[in-house]
Amino acid sequence: MSVYVVGQLNIHTPEDYEEYLAGFTPIFERYNGELLATSQQATEVLEGTWGMPRTVLMRFPNAETARAWYDDPDYQKLAEIRRRNADTNLVIVHGVE
Repeated sequence: MSVYVVGQLNIHTPEDYEEYLAGFTPIFERYNGELLATSQQATEVLEGTWGMPRTVLMRFPNAETARAWYDDPDYQKLAEIRRRNADTNLVIVHGVE
C-alpha cells in the first residue's frame, strides 16, 4: 500500500538550499518516489494552523521503501544541507486501501 511523506519547510537561505534540491532527485528516484505536490509559495491554510510556510507531498510504494529512502546514507548526507538551510517537519502517512 502506498505511503505519503508530507514535509513542512521554512527555508532560511534559498540560494544554499538549491544545493540540496540539485542532489535530491537521483536519490529519490532510486526508491521509486513520486513527487505529487510542492508549494512554491506559502501553503494556504483552510483551518487551524500549519507549522511552516511551504509543503511537499511525496508518494512511495510502501513504508519500508520510504524509510529506506530516508535512511539512505547518500540522502542523509544531502539532508545535512537541508537541515543547515531550512527547518523541516517530515511525517509518513499511510494510504487507504
